[in-house]
Amino acid sequence: MPEPLLFEIGAPGREGYSLPEPDVPTRDLDEMLPPARQRQELNLPEVAQIDLVRHFTRLSQQNFSVDTSFYPLGSCTMKYNPKVNEDAARLAGFRAIHPYQPAETVQGALRLMYELQNYLASISGMAGITLQPAAGAHGELTGMLMVRAYHAARGHQRRLVLVPDSAHGTNPATAAMCGYEVATLRSNGRGGVDLDELRRLMTDEVAALMLTIPNTLGLFDENICEVASIVHSRGGLLYCDGANMNALLGQVRFADLGCDVLHFNLHKTFSTPHGGGGPGAGPVGVSQPLLPFLPVPVVGYRPEAAEGEKYFLDWDRPQSIGRVRAFYGNFGVMVRAYTYIRTLGAEGLRAVSENAVINANYLLALLKEYYDLPYQRRCMHEAVLSAKRQKAHGVRALDIAKRLIDYGLHPPTIYFPLIVEEALMIEPTETESKQTLDYFARAMIEIAEQAERNPEVVLAAPHHTPVGRLDEVAAARRPNLRWRPESKKS
Repeated sequence: MPEPLLFEIGAPGREGYSLPEPDVPTRDLDEMLPPARQRQELNLPEVAQIDLVRHFTRLSQQNFSVDTSFYPLGSCTMKYNPKVNEDAARLAGFRAIHPYQPAETVQGALRLMYELQNYLASISGMAGITLQPAAGAHGELTGMLMVRAYHAARGHQRRLVLVPDSAHGTNPATAAMCGYEVATLRSNGRGGVDLDELRRLMTDEVAALMLTIPNTLGLFDENICEVASIVHSRGGLLYCDGANMNALLGQVRFADLGCDVLHFNLHKTFSTPHGGGGPGAGPVGVSQPLLPFLPVPVVGYRPEAAEGEKYFLDWDRPQSIGRVRAFYGNFGVMVRAYTYIRTLGAEGLRAVSENAVINANYLLALLKEYYDLPYQRRCMHEAVLSAKRQKAHGVRALDIAKRLIDYGLHPPTIYFPLIVEEALMIEPTETESKQTLDYFARAMIEIAEQAERNPEVVLAAPHHTPVGRLDEVAAARRPNLRWRPESKKS
């Protein structure tokens, strides 16, 4: 049953708390804002504590989370978050500090940040790291601001950025925010960059190519080294979108591929809650020529210094693009990522990518007979299928996604990447068991069979949720976000 609102549960005079009598005068306060008038004017719900607790508990049980069910959301790694990460982030020495404290009082926190910078540099091969950006798109912005600063320092006024048609949607937006014009680079028949098209577009006007690798098709570009060579031959820079790094941990270093700028999604690859679960973090790594442009401050280390002064915030960077975020980044997310890396070690991180790729290809093998496969290749960490076959029966990717909810499964990403008709983008992650993958595959196969034999059951889904199929277009065009009591409704 749909959960009623607190306003509908409550009744006049009910209270969910009791406070002791105050031991200070309240006369002035009562005259300024009498409790009765306050309640009347604000029209607050009046609810008993037991009803309040039950209301929010029932709502929590309707939530979908990675702790309760499979979450195959492609292009946005939603994997299980080890609870030891949460324990580490809640340690009093990390939880109770403030960024305005003197450096000598937070040496442990600065050491963690310094070592995390080094871990990310080692994993990626990049020469330097900033931890400041608050999420992936913010990392993109930071990276492209450094690209702009690099070209400006060399006296080059470049105006173009190339973005493949298989890139994340934030890439062209980021380039435009930095003042660049965007040119789309088409994919070839293998799902990678079309080299002839790249050679045609790559002029002295191009500041950078923004490349997602693996791309949003879940494919590793087979010509990445040649792509980098073409870009560098005309003085451009290669920006790599690292949102899909879950596929490459311990397998390849981005710097070895020719990458000049790379953003990390700590809240995806390194297993910290995101989306509704918490803030993100999007550190950025750069190659040697871009080191002077890193945001300030960067955490530095002086081994010869006295205790309390070894770790410090380095502000002395005259070519820096400046600060891109208040303080030094989302520290709690850094603690979680640091814990994840230290827990797994090099071999564990390698196993992450191996298992992520195996799981995605296992699902691909199970489902390719029932859904169209736009590119006949092994995928990396995510598989992109097409519901073109189901569309012939009137069932679209959206309908399949809604039907999956009836199986207790979160839908995958749909209609992205845009170059795949009726796209279904599935990322199982390394943390899922074969039993979970088999259940998901059975559900997808059953839905494919229903689409052919009984499409109505798919078109009317979901059937087992508090509310059924919503009119999403009407909700977007005529949002009704205000509740009114029956007595005041017109």
